[in-house]
Amino acid sequence: MAYSITGPLAEEVKRTPGLRLVPTYFLFTTWLVFPDQWDPKSPWHDRRVRLAANLAIDRAGINQAVYLGLSKLSYSFIPQGMEYFWSPPPYAYDPKRARALLAEAGFPNGFETGDLSGDTIYGVAIGEPVANYLQQVGIRVRLRPMERAAFFKEYGEKKLRGVIFSGSGAPGNAPTRLEQYAVTGGRYTYGAYPDIDGLYGEQANEMNPRVRQQILHKMQQLIHEKVMFGPVIEPAFLNGVGPRLEVHGLGLIANHAYSAPYEDLRLKRP
Repeated sequence: MAYSITGPLAEEVKRTPGLRLVPTYFLFTTWLVFPDQWDPKSPWHDRRVRLAANLAIDRAGINQAVYLGLSKLSYSFIPQGMEYFWSPPPYAYDPKRARALLAEAGFPNGFETGDLSGDTIYGVAIGEPVANYLQQVGIRVRLRPMERAAFFKEYGEKKLRGVIFSGSGAPGNAPTRLEQYAVTGGRYTYGAYPDIDGLYGEQANEMNPRVRQQILHKMQQLIHEKVMFGPVIEPAFLNGVGPRLEVHGLGLIANHAYSAPYEDLRLKRP
């Protein structure tokens, strides 16, 4: 077996007799962070600019090019499989509307926004086409790949500006994601909104699961309406399986990317 194969190499696995390409899925999603949206002097302060960035991205095109169409398109920074997930309406791929929104916001010729910072794995495989799509509507960014440890260090220390290519496969539920990325005090939160902060406090003290879910859904709805983030994709793990495996173990455990449990792995008899 070989884990996490993308692009042309995944296509080669599919073409090779005796090999299989098997996708697995886990609680992992990728999204753009606009850290300057709370700065009144920044173009990102205008909701129309953030919406334009979302409409500029061809998520289906990225999925096809990098993951052969096997990943899940994402419209939230919270994975679809997490408890208390709220499903937002999808963003259409509409570069014409994106350019119109930028013009309405006072940027008919686009603007320079500095770096699009991300790690050297997903920040390149997905971040590079995202940067290209933003460029096409006039949001001019420079891709800045960083070694993963350095990236998350600067991200957590609030040192990154421009646009951040974020991602997380951490376990938990919607409140744990909200806590780290969308409310005051979160390790990766560059800014927050009082109404969302207030609702987070409410849900934390709510003992009725149904009411708590309603509050958490309202939080996610507000995040979507404010266009706080630019969700991109929930990457699939594309894995190559060789001809000797009868039971490869991929997908036997829900939301687990790797082959498991190993006790169930079986080779074909000669």
